[in-house]
This record gives sequence, C-alpha cells and structure tokens, in this order.
Amino acid sequence: LTTAEDRSEAVVASEAALDAMAAVEGRLSTWREDSELSRLNRASPGSAVEPSPDVAGLLAEIAGWAEVTGGAFHPAVGALVDAWDLRGEGRVPDEAEIRAALAATGFAGVLIDNRRGSVLRRAPGAWLDAGGFGKGAALREARRALQATGAEAARVDLGGQILLVGPSPSEVAIAHPTDRSRPVARVSVHDVSVATSGQSERGIEVDGQRFGHLLDPRTGRPVPPWGSVTVVHDDPVAADVLATALFVLGPVDGHHLATSLGVAALFVVNGESGVSPHPTPAFHFLDFTPSESPE
Repeated sequence: LTTAEDRSEAVVASEAALDAMAAVEGRLSTWREDSELSRLNRASPGSAVEPSPDVAGLLAEIAGWAEVTGGAFHPAVGALVDAWDLRGEGRVPDEAEIRAALAATGFAGVLIDNRRGSVLRRAPGAWLDAGGFGKGAALREARRALQATGAEAARVDLGGQILLVGPSPSEVAIAHPTDRSRPVARVSVHDVSVATSGQSERGIEVDGQRFGHLLDPRTGRPVPPWGSVTVVHDDPVAADVLATALFVLGPVDGHHLATSLGVAALFVVNGESGVSPHPTPAFHFLDFTPSESPE
C-alpha cells in the first residue's frame, strides 16, 4: 500500500519496491539454485569465496548479530534444516545425527570473514539459510526504493514482518502466538519495521508430534512453542534478526538481551490461563495498548 501525490506516482513507487524486493530474492533465496547465496552454499568446503559487495556487506552485518546473540541466531543452520527435513516431510534425527549437524552449524559450519569479505564453508553439510534475515533485507531495499521515488507513505506486509514508511502513525496488530487470526495487542508506530517470530505458522509433524520451524543453532533442536516475540526497529534487518534470536533465547534470556540492547520488544508468553505480555522498557514508548484477551 503506497501513498503519493497521484495514483500514477503511487504505482511507480509500488513497482519500485517490488522490483527491489525481487532483486534481493534473486541474491538470497536458497529455494532458487541460481541465487548468489545458493552458489555460495555449493562452494567446495575449505575454499574461501568472495560474494558480491552487496551480499558480502550484508553477511558481515549478519555475522555481527550472530556474535551479539551468542549464537542464538546464526545463518549457518542448513545442516540442521536437512537433519530435521524441514523442507520435506519432516523427520526426527537421532542424537548422533544432531551432533553431526551441529558440527556443520553456526560458527563451526561457516566462516564469514568480515576483513576479507569472504565466506568459507568449513564442513560439507554446512550452508547458509536467509530465513532469519531475508525478509528484513528485502524490506530495507524496498524502503530505499520507495524513498527514492518520493513516496509520501507506504505499508509493505511480507507476512510476519511489516515495513511502515512515512510520518503518520499506523496501527499494527500483534497476533496470538497460536492463532495469527486473533490479535492480542496493537501498536501505533511509524517509520519502522515490525517483525514477529513464533512457532505457530510453519513446522513439521512426525508420528503425531508437531515441531516448529525455528531451530536453536546451539542445541540443534526446535525451539519450544512458548509464545512469540515482536520487535519494533527502525532497521528492518535488525528487526528480522532480533525477532528470531530473542524467540530462540526465550522469554527470560531474550528479555534480558533485548533490554540490555535497548530494543523495543514484546514477549507474549503462553500460560495456563491465557497469554501474558512482557514488553521491554523501550517498548513502553511505542504506545503499547493491550487488546482484550481472546477467549
């Protein structure tokens, strides 16, 4: 949704945003064999590869977030995705398989050398997944494209993450952790990105047991469905990464990290009597207004 002086300018701005996001997908999507990230993932283990400047800069930024989060977020989770067959019918790996996947995960699996601007796969099964930062990267480029066209305001919704451009406040609903059709809170914000992470939408079911799609790079296992995290940040990439990392860390450790970083985050925690909101101090200044609790 784009606002400009007239309809033709709004259409031009919208198309520019779509083109910018498509370009990011062409670079980062690991569902496409011809993307730059897929080509990096096919590089021979032990051989350093230099990505394009855009991808190298983004990966260096992402590696920094991996350090900040203590490995709770890391793009090199491909070995775990394969072990759990998250892109297929799903399976539960045994302990030996999890240990083997962990040896190709995170810092042990891929070296992102910020000084040299290179990427080195350290293990044959290691590969980078853009699932924890790809939407943020696409929305960042969409904002740049929109601003370059002179668009007055815009709202871009990628499902799980929204970008707001412009000075006028816009309401964003925060979904119930187990039912995205029911809001549990609303925020009124502008010129930010709002990202939410949880286990309600995607996952696998094996022998009647459901497992969420978000994996902990430190343990090799799916994160328990304890609730959800919503992050509001002026940088879409930071919002995307932090929402994932804070969910992996959980409502206690995640809240501590978000508070220490001054991040505006809302932890919605499942409980026996319903859900309870736990905003960080920075979230308080974003006009957080709880909605009526769903029945």
